[in-house]
Amino acid sequence: MAMAMSDSGASRLRRQLESGGFEARLYVKQLSQQSDGDRDLQEHRQRIQALAEETAQNLKRNVYQNYRQFIETAREISYLESEMYQLSHLLTEQKSSLESIPLTLLPAAAAGAAAASGGEERGGAGGRDHLRGQASFFPTPGGASRDCSGPGEEGKQRTLTTLLEKVEGCRHLLETPGQYLVYNGDLVEYEADHMAQLQRVHGFLMNDCLLVATWLPQRRGMYRYNALYPLDGLAVVNVKDNPPMKDMFKLLMFPESRIFQAENAKIKREWLEVLEETKRALSEKRRREQEEAAAPRGPSQVTAKAGNPFEDEEEEEPAVPEVEEEKVDLSMEWIQELPEDLDVCIAQRDFEGAVDLLDKLNHYLENKPSPPPVKELRAKVDERVRQLTEVLVFELSPGRSLRGGPKATRRAVSQLIRLGQCTKACELFLRNRAAAVHTAIRQLRIEGATLLYIHKLCHVFFTSLLETAREFETDFAGTDSGCYSAFVVWARSAMGMFVDAFSKQVFDSKESLSTAAECVKVAKEHCQQLGDIGLDLTFIIHALLVKDIQGALHSYKEIIIEATKHRNSEEMWRRMNLMTPEALGKLKEEMKSCGVSNFEQYTGDDCWVNLSYTVVAFTKQTMGFLEEALKLYFPELHMVLLESLLEIILVAVQHVDYSLRCEQDPEKKAFIRQNASFLYETVLPVVEKRFEEGVGKPAKQLQDLRNASRLIRVNPESTTSVV
Repeated sequence: MAMAMSDSGASRLRRQLESGGFEARLYVKQLSQQSDGDRDLQEHRQRIQALAEETAQNLKRNVYQNYRQFIETAREISYLESEMYQLSHLLTEQKSSLESIPLTLLPAAAAGAAAASGGEERGGAGGRDHLRGQASFFPTPGGASRDCSGPGEEGKQRTLTTLLEKVEGCRHLLETPGQYLVYNGDLVEYEADHMAQLQRVHGFLMNDCLLVATWLPQRRGMYRYNALYPLDGLAVVNVKDNPPMKDMFKLLMFPESRIFQAENAKIKREWLEVLEETKRALSEKRRREQEEAAAPRGPSQVTAKAGNPFEDEEEEEPAVPEVEEEKVDLSMEWIQELPEDLDVCIAQRDFEGAVDLLDKLNHYLENKPSPPPVKELRAKVDERVRQLTEVLVFELSPGRSLRGGPKATRRAVSQLIRLGQCTKACELFLRNRAAAVHTAIRQLRIEGATLLYIHKLCHVFFTSLLETAREFETDFAGTDSGCYSAFVVWARSAMGMFVDAFSKQVFDSKESLSTAAECVKVAKEHCQQLGDIGLDLTFIIHALLVKDIQGALHSYKEIIIEATKHRNSEEMWRRMNLMTPEALGKLKEEMKSCGVSNFEQYTGDDCWVNLSYTVVAFTKQTMGFLEEALKLYFPELHMVLLESLLEIILVAVQHVDYSLRCEQDPEKKAFIRQNASFLYETVLPVVEKRFEEGVGKPAKQLQDLRNASRLIRVNPESTTSVV
């Protein structure tokens, strides 16, 4: 019943806070008037706090659900984009195939029609020239034109030379024999997502590729190379007019696409037509070359020799029998369709299928000659391999989703290895994992105690490192051992990233030495877990942390020295009176935990301690510093720790030595000797023993300090002490 009343009260409170006319000031005033006392206000505050926490949990749950839906929607959009590109590519190929059928069935008629059409166009005043007609190469700014150099090789070479002179950075890309300019014109490029204008470009369509160049505003009529796209892997899509966006068309080069705008509808139509014509002509040319290469060659030399009646028979030399080059059968259907099948596999993200096809082709062509048809086929296949490699590289890029863990990269990595790109696969895998680790560290919320954050940080980092190492061993087993060296280098770099976050939270925030020691201990324990897979990075974390730990030890040493000097300045050399047996018992426990087992002999009657407060406080601080420093200890810190201990001890014993020489009162002098005896005979042996246990070897400097009757030799008549 009480629970039901509580639920109804919470519901009523929620409705009251959610009402449109709610005023906080008026609500608090009414609540103060109606409450019976502080207890009612505290209970009401707890109810509001519980309601706030419940609201926060509901908000987090809704955000998480919306985030999951967003991820699923983004994934579906990605799949849909891939399918749309595949569909567009298939439609383009079907269109090209249908348009090439009449040319295949009626070559003579098609040739005659083309010649007649070419004659009419050349005869017209404003008609367009044939692909190899006569006209100027570069248009006026904003226009477009076809290449119109003469039909001979000299005219083609002249236009290509002019192109090389006008476009910077493309000379090494356009040295293919038989290449010539078909069409060119000004375009404006738009962003594919937001349709924002990007830049002015100039397109140059060659008989086998499309070159895109950007304008150089400071140099009129000059261009800079931007991109070069082979026509084999290029798809052209007409973009419907949607004012003010009109006269646009899209070029698809998987996995990227670009949108261009022509000056008007006529120029856009010309671009679309000439692109399709050039692609079709290139396809037909290569098909004829394959047929000619596959056809048997006739005895041309015998015919030529028989038709020469003036050749002197005496000057004839015995003919060297020509070794007939072995033919490679490329007429099989799967070889003919291999480039298109590779395009489909890439579009469908069937990476395994694409690599299987490549392996099948390589196995078939193994140990076989390379006549021109084979070289041409390999050129086409190499272009697909380049596209496939780019897609796989994109799959491993840090910009992709990193939520799948190391196993999410296995598919792309394994296919890159099969393609012979082991080094690139290793580099991309490690770069992807570095981005994942960096993202995981950045997403950690810095809240609560430092030690709690360090526990989370170590768990996230070392778990990711362990998973990465296991996945690396799975993916690159049997590959070049150099990859393992790359992994070790990467692991050291990742450890540096971890130490940066660790030091920023532990050392830069000036945490106490005990907190720093606990945090370092946690990091070492996690690091030792990597030994299960044969990876020891303890020495790396030591090397990266040594400077910060040295700074922490030095800083804490200075704090102890300053505190000791301050107590020394107020020293009255009086016995301690702890007032209560409980306080005395607590002090005994503290001294016992410090390793001083004979402290009982320094206690007197009625809660008195026969030692100075300064000496007792110094003992507790020194032993506490030693215990925390030993948690941080590793060999590189040996001298730093030893020198810090010596400096701290010298401050205390110098003060005792100075007081013993300057004090004139016999009773106080006897009390000072008792404190000095406690330091030399009790505290210093405990420090020496504990240091040897923690380090593993004795410290000669501490032994010398204990064995000396006086730490500082001064003039007995002097009343000053040299520190």
